[in-house]
Amino acid sequence: MLDEKTLIENIDGQLFEINIIEPENHKQASYSHYIYNHKNGVSQFFKKDALNFVKDILSENSEKKISTELAEEALQYLIFNNKNSIPFPAKENPDFKFIDLFAGIGGFRLALQNLGGKCVFTSEWDKYSKKTYRANFGEIPFGDITKPETKNYIPNNFDVLCAGFPCQAFSIAGRRGGFEDTRGTLFFDVAEIIKKKQPKAIFLENVKGLRNHDKGKTLSTILNVLRDDLGYYVPEPQIINAKEFGVPQNRERIFIVGFHKDTGINDFEYPKPTNKETVLQDVLEQNEVSVKYYLSTTYVDTLRKHKARHESKGNGFGYEIIPNNGTANAVVCGGMGRERNLVLDDRLTNFKPVTNISGEVNREGIRKMTPREWARLQGFPDNFKIVVSDAQAYKQFGNSVAVPAIQATAKKIIEKLKYK
Repeated sequence: MLDEKTLIENIDGQLFEINIIEPENHKQASYSHYIYNHKNGVSQFFKKDALNFVKDILSENSEKKISTELAEEALQYLIFNNKNSIPFPAKENPDFKFIDLFAGIGGFRLALQNLGGKCVFTSEWDKYSKKTYRANFGEIPFGDITKPETKNYIPNNFDVLCAGFPCQAFSIAGRRGGFEDTRGTLFFDVAEIIKKKQPKAIFLENVKGLRNHDKGKTLSTILNVLRDDLGYYVPEPQIINAKEFGVPQNRERIFIVGFHKDTGINDFEYPKPTNKETVLQDVLEQNEVSVKYYLSTTYVDTLRKHKARHESKGNGFGYEIIPNNGTANAVVCGGMGRERNLVLDDRLTNFKPVTNISGEVNREGIRKMTPREWARLQGFPDNFKIVVSDAQAYKQFGNSVAVPAIQATAKKIIEKLKYK
């Protein structure tokens, strides 16, 4: 039988070693949210399941029945001994509270924490993104936000709702398009949370194509819901390009900002470009990168043939080698995403021909960018942990937000709310 101290240390160890529990089981997420929110008045939303999680782990290591009192004592011990060893802890006495929906790996969270905010609820259903999120922020996101039981964990009285929700077409039944017309889409769940929780401000992000999606009907319906059905002041959405905020990536996204009518806010200006010029060279690895990122001669030849064939037909398909003094294309996780930002790098000094099904490594030094370089293109600092495979890392950074652009806009929001 392990003594109590060892047993409790095992609880904390198992939290970071066991596989993520399926989204329908919220105990693990509740535990991590409770540990990091016990001082800010929202712990009541997580305590019941946090206790049950601790009881479950204690029961696995004991033949005796674990009482609620013992679980409570263990939970308090864990809080007291929480070392905050995560790379990105929140401010001890935050200036405002926010929630992070469709969180991915925490781009929104990183930006708003940098401004003095505290995230009090987060949701994300991809298990690999959850792993990255946990490694960097300590918390395990809740799962499927479309489920009522998940929404029940969202605390009251937070200030800003953040959501990079997926773009979906609406079935517009009426002439105008309103709240009911968005049912069955993920925006409906965002709107439902706004309606119930009434945050002071909202900050939504989406792909640039939202503006023209379904001939403009999708964006029009979103604005109708936010303005007319929910009563928020929502200025005209703006296309923000990441390259204008200090990262060498041509990434345009639409930002939608709104303020609750009770704030009295009826004007808002999106941030002006910082004019901080950066180029690809600023994000490239300083040391020689692994041979695995260099393309094979066979593959390079195939890319060239594809590009020539498509260009002859007037199409823009093909790879692209970005010059060191240039700006990268938007990083995306699908299709030819990685081939759109190739690098010409002649630092491969330990070159050894690799003969395999795809041919040997090319001698020209053409390679893919590394996951860390993609992280830098999105404005993630170098101490942001990458704890998944390369394939998952590319997907995660490709799906994430450009942190500096999010932070610049969030700063304007917080200034309007008079927290700064």
